[in-house]
Amino acid sequence: MLLSVRHVTTYRYKRAVSFGEHRMMFRPRDSYDQKLLEARLQIAPEPSSIRWVHDVCGNCVTIAEFSRAEAKELRFESNIWLDHSPSNTPDFQIEDYAKTYPFTYGPEEIPDLAPMIVRQYPDPDETVDRWVRRFLRAGRHTDTGMLLMTLTYAFKESFTYERRSEPGTRPPALTLKLGRGSCRDLALLMIEALRCLGLAARFVSGYLYVPSRDGPRYRGGGSTHAWCEVYLPGAGWVEFDPTNAIVGNRDLIRVAVARDPSQAIPLSGSYFGAADDFRGMTVEVKVRSETAACVAPTIAAQA
Repeated sequence: MLLSVRHVTTYRYKRAVSFGEHRMMFRPRDSYDQKLLEARLQIAPEPSSIRWVHDVCGNCVTIAEFSRAEAKELRFESNIWLDHSPSNTPDFQIEDYAKTYPFTYGPEEIPDLAPMIVRQYPDPDETVDRWVRRFLRAGRHTDTGMLLMTLTYAFKESFTYERRSEPGTRPPALTLKLGRGSCRDLALLMIEALRCLGLAARFVSGYLYVPSRDGPRYRGGGSTHAWCEVYLPGAGWVEFDPTNAIVGNRDLIRVAVARDPSQAIPLSGSYFGAADDFRGMTVEVKVRSETAACVAPTIAAQA
């Protein structure tokens, strides 16, 4: 499947301001299941310089520097085309020792996986820990693949999806208490729940392809999207989208992976002016199947 993504972010100000450095994570990660064919980036006003770096997680980061020229609007437009090979069902070719939970990662893997296993957020009442352990079979081993699929489906059945435009991610314990959250909130809760079980999990930021414009099947389309990956010996990093109960990469376009959501922000930067000069921002994302000529809805908000 050939997919294209048009991602436009526009910042507006009450008066002309100047701009500091801006960092972008728009370029998808090349892999066996998604191959980047072309990428175009337009920025207005035009930056004085653009450079690319790979961050600590291997993500491609674009850095734009601006002169002191002033403007009342700053606009970023990213257009990408990629060859996407979806998997409709998970290929759980897990090593025999890891097919049932609990299991222990191999000693050669633990040094690299350790940062993805250690919990990152406080849970003083152990509410997240108690909640996730309800999915285990008391006193018996649990099939690893079934555990992960059941947990993923439970999110869609038990939590309410809400679109949030404000920055940041809610603490997992709060998302659990509220029973609702954006895609990034639900992804982070699932990551922390898996870490409670000693599993390596990481945050993924990217795009969601919604196959139908009329009555879309998925929540979170039309904006940037977030989900998680779990490391399974023999299978590697496997994707799980708790917002839509997707197991595998179907309809998911991977852009950045990170230990924490703060490391995978699609666009960040600064301006020189008063705090109340900022009027707001809009984000528009269109994900299109070039073969089927089917365009997903455009929504001026971030998930």
